[in-house]
Amino acid sequence: MTAVEPKPEFTIKDEAALRDLFPPTHDLAAKKSLTTLDRHARNFIERSPFLCLGTQNADGKADVSPRGDPPGFVKVLDDKTLAIPDRPGNNRLDSLVNIISNPGVGLLFIIPGFDDTLRVNGIAAIVGDPELLEAMSINGRSPKVAILIKVTSVFMHCAKAFRRSHLWDPGRFQDRSEMPSLMKIIRDQSEETPASDEELTALDLKLEESYRKTLY
Repeated sequence: MTAVEPKPEFTIKDEAALRDLFPPTHDLAAKKSLTTLDRHARNFIERSPFLCLGTQNADGKADVSPRGDPPGFVKVLDDKTLAIPDRPGNNRLDSLVNIISNPGVGLLFIIPGFDDTLRVNGIAAIVGDPELLEAMSINGRSPKVAILIKVTSVFMHCAKAFRRSHLWDPGRFQDRSEMPSLMKIIRDQSEETPASDEELTALDLKLEESYRKTLY
C-alpha cells in the first residue's frame, strides 16, 4: 500500500487557523471544567469499571492503555487525588515507563450503558505504598504498584460519540468469529512462518488459561 502524506496546502498548522473553522464554544462548555473532583465526578468514578489511560514519553510518543476492574477500582483518595491499581499484564510497561519520563496523563472513564463519559487530566506518579496497594487487593493479591494522579482538570463529556457509534446497542454488536483469534493475529504479525491449526488451537487454549490464572 502506498504511503499517504498530508497535502501541505490543506494542513492546519496553528490554533488560530483551526479555530477559524469552528464557531466559538458556548459558555457552559467552557465553564464545565473543574480542578477538583466534585460529588458528581466521584460518583461517576465509583461506578466505572473501565477507563482508558493516555500517556506520552519524553519525546511525545503517545500511548493509550485500557484499565478495567470491578466498579470502584479507582480509589478517590481526596478531592484532587486518584489511585489506579496496576494489574498483571504483558510486562511491556508502556504506560508506566511513559509516566516516569512524562507524568502528564489523560483518563477517560466509561460506565457500561452510559453514553456520557468523564474526562480527567492530571500529573501521575508510580507508587509502591504497601498500605495503598493492600487496599486494592483482589483475591488476596495486591498490585505491585499503583498510579497516583493529582487532578488538574475534570469534566463530563457529552454522548455524541457513543450515540454515533451505537456502542451499547446489542443489535450493532459484531461477531468476533468474523476475525481471527487474538493469538493468530499476533502470530501473523510477529512470525514469518504461518502457524498450523493445531498450534493455533494450543495457543488459544494457553491464552485462556493465562486469563484464568493471572487476572490478579
